Amino acid sequence: MAKKQQIPNKNKTTAPSAKPIAPEQKADGASGSNGLLTTYAQPLMLAAIVLLTYLFYRGSLDNKFTNWDDLGYVLTNPLIKNSTTEGLKHLFSIDALVMGNYHPLTIVTYWYEYGKHGLEPEYYHIHSLLFHMLCTATVFWFTKVLTRSSLAALITGLLFALHPMRVESVTWIAGRKDLMYGMFYMLACTTYLFYIRNQAGKRLIWYIATILLFALSLFCKSVGVTLPVVLFLLDFYEQRKLNLTLVLEKLPLFALSVIFGLISIYAQKDVGALGTLDVKFNTLERVALGCYALCMYLWKLLAPVNLTNFYPYPMKVDGALPGIYFVYPVLVAGLLFMLWKFGRKQRLILVGVAFFVINLLLLLQFLPVGGAIMSDRYTYIPYAGLFLVIGALAAKMYEEKKPLANVVIGACVVASMIFGYMTNERNKEWYDSISLWNSAIERNPESPIAYFYLGQDYYTRFESAMTQQDRQRYGDSAYYYFVKSVERKPDYTSPIICIGEYQRSTGQIDAAKTTYLQALSIKNDLESAYLGLGVVYSIKQQFDSAGPAFRKALTLKSYFPEGHANYANFLDITGKTDSALLEYATAIKQNPDAYIPYMNRGQIYLRINKPDMALADYTRASALKPEFGDPYYMQARCLGKMNRKTEALRMVDEAKKHGFTQIDPAFLQTLN
Repeated sequence: MAKKQQIPNKNKTTAPSAKPIAPEQKADGASGSNGLLTTYAQPLMLAAIVLLTYLFYRGSLDNKFTNWDDLGYVLTNPLIKNSTTEGLKHLFSIDALVMGNYHPLTIVTYWYEYGKHGLEPEYYHIHSLLFHMLCTATVFWFTKVLTRSSLAALITGLLFALHPMRVESVTWIAGRKDLMYGMFYMLACTTYLFYIRNQAGKRLIWYIATILLFALSLFCKSVGVTLPVVLFLLDFYEQRKLNLTLVLEKLPLFALSVIFGLISIYAQKDVGALGTLDVKFNTLERVALGCYALCMYLWKLLAPVNLTNFYPYPMKVDGALPGIYFVYPVLVAGLLFMLWKFGRKQRLILVGVAFFVINLLLLLQFLPVGGAIMSDRYTYIPYAGLFLVIGALAAKMYEEKKPLANVVIGACVVASMIFGYMTNERNKEWYDSISLWNSAIERNPESPIAYFYLGQDYYTRFESAMTQQDRQRYGDSAYYYFVKSVERKPDYTSPIICIGEYQRSTGQIDAAKTTYLQALSIKNDLESAYLGLGVVYSIKQQFDSAGPAFRKALTLKSYFPEGHANYANFLDITGKTDSALLEYATAIKQNPDAYIPYMNRGQIYLRINKPDMALADYTRASALKPEFGDPYYMQARCLGKMNRKTEALRMVDEAKKHGFTQIDPAFLQTLN
């Protein structure tokens, strides 16, 4: 008997077709419980990724702080040094900006570390690495939830964790905001997937979780404002029809984006970060430079070589951007055409590439921020989209039993190990400021910023040198690099002012005055130039000129601990003791870790017969600089005045032990 032809029921609702690339209808790319990969293998996969991440980043735990924003975020940041509950609350106020950014949740982690561990860099590096591991776990989880493929999650997680373009965000202490915002960002993407796939009562919970995680991401770094747009990508992947409901459900997210976007613009303008360091570019040139940066990010995904922490803008030639840069918009257009022609039917490819572009769009310098055309850290979350595409393509080949599937998967694993090795080597370049900036100069010998920051590190060493030989060596090196920086950019005021500082510190007072006046003529960094002039006028006892110079500096910059400390010195030598004490108090409040203000204020307290208060300042100074003998000897002087002779003698011994030789015999006589 002939079989009846089965006629499909047109009234029956059918499930949407399986997404291209994502092998979600089978268990983790395996047919049956005996497949290569099973659901139970996921924790082991993630543990393996975390272990490899630790092994390749282990060397970074020995690294030091650098003078590349670590100063502003940690070393001299007064916000993290107020250990009270009020100090913690203040971190979330709108005026708690750090270097032109509002990211209070990131600063909370520094606040906690400083309270627990002071300025021990090891703990900061450990915590940054832990945050990177957590963020890697969220990328792994998101990929697994999106594609329903453990193999795709494994490859994506490996590439995300070990690619050397991650190093700047992980190894640079000031880069932690990328790790933290990225962790909450990827979690928000994952909870949103649960929201749109869950039709039961928990749907509202997932929606609320997405909003809360988004807010946490923004409190870590405002670049997370792109999330609402990315969620539309996930709607597209899940084949949700674009309608009013999809728009309305994202209105709270868009509201948060607008609020934090405005805060970010305000913060950047507050420190003058909008605009470039070197030259101005018109709209067409900005488009060309943005396309250039996009192409470079794609290239460094495949060949992460010649990495540096600072990629300067190209210089104009005869007032115009070199013509080669206008090739890149054409190249980007060609790439978009290729994507449309060969990838438009593959939703996950489109989603992954769009995820990359959307998250990078605000960082392509169409709106200029700072003096770098691109930065490795900008790819931290955007690259997750491209790694997702690679992982999903490999998983699809394995699922479809393509002949080269195992070769492709093996190539991904080998590439991850090569990237891990490159990451380990890149970590070494971030060991300290000298290694970092020498590396930057090697990559770009014409970078004025690299020479300046290298000179600044040597100048710091010059200021704290214990021997005349070291002082000479570090001072000569600092001066050399400052001059190199100015040679490459004659209107770069920061190294010019530092040259003035060096001249003043080495007794070249008239030369320093000329240098500060040169800086004033450029009309950048005016507060530092006025401060330098105030110090020079004080040394020359031209007090009528010194006072206005100090006050002008403090008018231009309210948070200026060095300015308040030097103005306090001026007030003290001109007999205004009470005013000097107030200025020292302000300087110490703004930077509690500055050694000199404690020493100078201690001298005043000792002079006006308040040895107990002087002792407190000198004790704090010795805690800040335990290798110096001066504060121990001054503690002995205070204890002697307080008739605590035994303790005073012990402090004299400590001073001698630390190289202090200028001990007053008459003072010793009073203790015996």
